[in-house]
Amino acid sequence: MADQTPFWIAGAPESSDDLVVVRNPYDGRVVGQTSNATEAQVEAAVAAAARVAPVAARLPAAARAAALDHVSRRLAERGDEVAALISGENGKPLMWAKAELNRAVSTFRWAAEEARRFAGELMRLDTDPAAAGRMAVVRRFPKGPVLGISPFNFPLNLVAHKVAPAIAVGAPIVVKPAPATPLSALLLGELLAETELPAGIFSVVPVPNDRAAALVADPRLPVVSFTGSGPVGASIQQAVPHKHVTLELGGNAAAVVCGDYADLDWAAQRIALFSNYQAGQSCIAVQRVIVHRDRLEAFVPKLVAAVQALKVGDPAAADTQVGPLITEAAAERVEAWVAEAVAAGARVLTGGVRDGANYAPTVLVDVPAGAKVACDEVFGPVLVVSAADSDDDAFAAVNDSAFGLQAGVFTRDLQTAFTAHTVLQVGGVIVGDVPSFRADQMPYGGVKGSGVGREGLRSAMDDYTDPRVLVLTGLAL
Repeated sequence: MADQTPFWIAGAPESSDDLVVVRNPYDGRVVGQTSNATEAQVEAAVAAAARVAPVAARLPAAARAAALDHVSRRLAERGDEVAALISGENGKPLMWAKAELNRAVSTFRWAAEEARRFAGELMRLDTDPAAAGRMAVVRRFPKGPVLGISPFNFPLNLVAHKVAPAIAVGAPIVVKPAPATPLSALLLGELLAETELPAGIFSVVPVPNDRAAALVADPRLPVVSFTGSGPVGASIQQAVPHKHVTLELGGNAAAVVCGDYADLDWAAQRIALFSNYQAGQSCIAVQRVIVHRDRLEAFVPKLVAAVQALKVGDPAAADTQVGPLITEAAAERVEAWVAEAVAAGARVLTGGVRDGANYAPTVLVDVPAGAKVACDEVFGPVLVVSAADSDDDAFAAVNDSAFGLQAGVFTRDLQTAFTAHTVLQVGGVIVGDVPSFRADQMPYGGVKGSGVGREGLRSAMDDYTDPRVLVLTGLAL
């Protein structure tokens, strides 16, 4: 059995007798083990965050940026080890684990850069005669300690998107990683412990999900940043309406192939890959494909061929593109949703087969509008293809959803691109590619059932802080 990985309470390594064994979803082998924090240890983490908050808020920008730069550099130095850990505990193919590692390196680097320029603004007030000689200095200050709750599908980079902006603004953070994938977050805690940040500014506390409610309710954590399922996000929002809550929730992301688009091979390859790149376990994995009827007959065979060409298998193999779902139960749910759609009239063009936690990349057509695979978040390797008589009809179909995270629009027409940006009810429109594209510095988030607030370094820094105005009087402007 592997050595026990400690968790982090106020920057110090600790453990408990409540053992957690982490297994690879693909073959069940033990990847590592840690333990759940006790109630006393969680209390120590929260108390330390509250205690250090005034000190953290006054940390010089140089100190915050240096810590963030250190983590970015150390992640890069330990890249192979970190990628193997991500792949092992999550089951994602090594190629995608390396991509996640590289994104986390970038996330911390961007946070360091934003920390250095998080300076506020000057505002002339003498635009009105009554305010002659006055100027405002508008700076942002932390709301207080942050509770960051992260999911299993990106066990490093989605933790980074909570930790990095908190440190950048000088806000203490308590991280609750996903119970299935705590090890990457704990490694991040190890790297933070190498910095000169004051004790208490970070803690990583593995606890079961049924103990998260107490953390959410704790008044010493006025900011809650949650990434995960819609029902859980809604319950958090309802439980603490007085807190500042940011929610990055689910989606059923659509890709539109417009009438003008000619490069159908590119569209088919990108949609096939990014429907399945995390075994579909990404909130911006392509789930719905809406094709202009003029392109449908030529496009669908290309898409099916691209899906069938994907390399499925052991996530540790360098060329594997599609690995297992996080658990066999998750694969069984996907299997049940596809069976429900088929019973209602859908046709399976490829895939539709489960083997343990693995579910074959699947393409469905003729899916009834009310089927779960069409209107809910599959969170699995399933594509639903439909036709639209016009681009406008396709955009209306994208909007006919309870979700609104991102959409991909395959077009070369500039006006179509701007129309999509105007009419699509989503947080981001990706033109010429799949909705799965995300640059870590850009504002990222959704509307409707996909959440509230935005991640991306500067956006999250704004979410974690409040503006405070200083008015200077009697100035010779």
